[in-house]
Amino acid sequence: MADLVALFTSVGLSEQKAKETLKNEGLSSALKDAIVQAQQLLGSKDIDKAMGTLLYSMASRLRDTRRLAFLTDHIVKRKIITDLQLSAALDFVKSHPQDPLDQHAFETACGVGVVVTPEQIEDAVELIIRKHKEQLLAERYRFNMGILMGEARAALKWADGKIVKNEVDMQVLHLLGAKTEADLEKKPKAAKPKAPEKEKKEEQANAVNGEVKMEGKSLMEQLRGEALKFHKPGENYKTEGYVVTPNTMNLLKQHLEITGGQVRTRFPPEPNGILHIGHAKAINFNFGYAKANNGICFLRYDDTNPEKEEEKYFTAIKDMVEWLGYEPYAITHASDNFQRLYELAVDLIRRGHAYVCHQRGEELKGHNVPPSPWRDRPVEESLVLFERMRKGMCAEGEATLRMKLVMEDGKLDPVAYRIKYTPHHRSGDTWCIYPTYDYTHCLCDSIEHITHSLCTKEFQARRSSYFWLCNALDVYCPVQWEYGRLNLTYTVVSKRKIIKLVETGAVRDWDDPRLFTLTALRRRGFPPQAINNFCARVGVTVAQTTMEPHLLEACVREVLNDTAPRVMAVLEPLKVTITNLPADAQTEVRIPDFPADETKGSHVVPFSKTIFIEQSDFREAMEKGYKRLTPDQPVGLRHAGYIISVQRVIKDGSGKVVELEVTCSSSDSAEKPKAFIHWVSQPLQCEVRLYERLFIHKNPEDPAEVPGGFLSDLNPNSLQLVESALVDRSVSEAKVFDKFQFERVGYFSVDPDSTAEKLVFNRTVTLKEDPGKI
Repeated sequence: MADLVALFTSVGLSEQKAKETLKNEGLSSALKDAIVQAQQLLGSKDIDKAMGTLLYSMASRLRDTRRLAFLTDHIVKRKIITDLQLSAALDFVKSHPQDPLDQHAFETACGVGVVVTPEQIEDAVELIIRKHKEQLLAERYRFNMGILMGEARAALKWADGKIVKNEVDMQVLHLLGAKTEADLEKKPKAAKPKAPEKEKKEEQANAVNGEVKMEGKSLMEQLRGEALKFHKPGENYKTEGYVVTPNTMNLLKQHLEITGGQVRTRFPPEPNGILHIGHAKAINFNFGYAKANNGICFLRYDDTNPEKEEEKYFTAIKDMVEWLGYEPYAITHASDNFQRLYELAVDLIRRGHAYVCHQRGEELKGHNVPPSPWRDRPVEESLVLFERMRKGMCAEGEATLRMKLVMEDGKLDPVAYRIKYTPHHRSGDTWCIYPTYDYTHCLCDSIEHITHSLCTKEFQARRSSYFWLCNALDVYCPVQWEYGRLNLTYTVVSKRKIIKLVETGAVRDWDDPRLFTLTALRRRGFPPQAINNFCARVGVTVAQTTMEPHLLEACVREVLNDTAPRVMAVLEPLKVTITNLPADAQTEVRIPDFPADETKGSHVVPFSKTIFIEQSDFREAMEKGYKRLTPDQPVGLRHAGYIISVQRVIKDGSGKVVELEVTCSSSDSAEKPKAFIHWVSQPLQCEVRLYERLFIHKNPEDPAEVPGGFLSDLNPNSLQLVESALVDRSVSEAKVFDKFQFERVGYFSVDPDSTAEKLVFNRTVTLKEDPGKI
């Protein structure tokens, strides 16, 4: 170790930097090889600090170590002398992974031998100064000099940056003279113009598939931006960690002939459960990335486990993808490829990369799996046994097919095939051996010529095995990219735990509006645009994201505020009789669907001698700050044009207020009241379901927060049924999932339990809270 520290310090590294380098085994090995080669080429000459810096930079940035000797040779022979040239050299070898390298093309791309004279620098800078002369004279030293430097560096790619900067500074000084006191004053910041209110509303109204601009970039803008970091179709080899084989470039050429250079993604759910809010991000990312880059996205069911798959899940998944506004290019199944996958497995055995193993399932669990005693069995023996597995001549658990590789997380020889005597929903009894995710996923991606295999972060440990399997079989190898999962607090999304909630009766089913499955959110009344907008706000992050439910609810309110027509409903009715109206008095009141924009339509409700108001809108005793109805304080009726005053309070035997007798007067002639309340007349009776969080604690699955387990953390008040609420008659023709704002109450959606006799409404979200308003 001391020898390596001395070796590294001899080329200009500090002792601390040398010791840090030793902690990185790959870097220290590459740097050592580069220094030893340089010493051999230089003979008695020492490696100077400039050369040492380039060797260290090259060793730390080079991914394909086969090019180490080639690049070292160019550095030592002073063909590469600047960091700019080194960057160009690294880019060139990355984009030309196959031998032989075209030396002339390489040296041209790296500016080898290019000499930029002082006269050339002077002439180029003079042209740039002349181009901006008028603006320079007007703004003087407040002009953004970075523009001049950027254009000069672009025109003089291989020139020394310091010399270029000196020339720019000198010519600017010659043009403008020395700085004056006015030049030294800070430039005032220009005020950002506010977007007109109308524009904001138009943006929100057009919220489809994340196209709307939220607080930052729209989802489509983010995904187009991410494309700069992702590889272009056919340039898979430019991705860090991608393994290049002698046949890679030929396979990529064939791939481009098939796809025409089109971006191809896929959304590959397992059809053994309902999609949840985390899947919404995956759907938006996979379908959105394809859409943003003029590509296509497949909906592929990963149906390789017949024991857990049900037809209802296939249907629900497709429905949710389409509900979010995306149309799959094609709907495919992993099972479409069962025959091809089997043939590839046979080929994998023949190539010596897989074997039949008899270790039991319990022995294969965990990461410290003992090495299989059958790992080195003859290829022919494994072929015979694999055929016996396929023909149903082995019992379940008696044998598996395993691949010869170590995964990134240390797992040894993952299983490729296992025996299951369970009929498949599509292939019936044709197969009794089924491929695993680790085997199927990358090969289905390859078969469908996926360009970008987008996965959540936990699949990062499988990236090397993904590349390994495609290369072991010499088939087209896509690139796997990972992004962070989206999680929400106060909920669980695990299939196993949701099943437990259903079985124990804590929730009704997968679509219970207290859950965060997509079917549950739809039933609760969440618009798909709001979910897409939420995903846009979360952003295309690599890190795992845990969000609070109220942030999703804020997106819901934004959409519903512009799309849910206003109606009046009373959840806890109090009868009010207007004594100064005739018994048969009845008029019609026209109410705008959207009071802020009355051009968007209206509806008519009756107004008669008997109306109903909320119990909470009347208090028998006046309290400080209370602005609504009391025996001494009148109140206005929204939209009706009347103000009512209490004449008599009627109570039942227990002293509860059951009716008010009031008089009404026109709001035009009376003094303006302190508040206006909503009301209904000749209403429909309906059922209203009010939802709160299902769990009490933020992280119900965390033993530190909830020692008794998530089932012990259920909120007993998560559902409140209001069976005799009243709503105005304008909603009588409402259909399932129609959404309304009940004025002053919240946003509500029509539930599928509704009948012709009685509508059922789910509270989607409350209105924005105003603590000061009582």
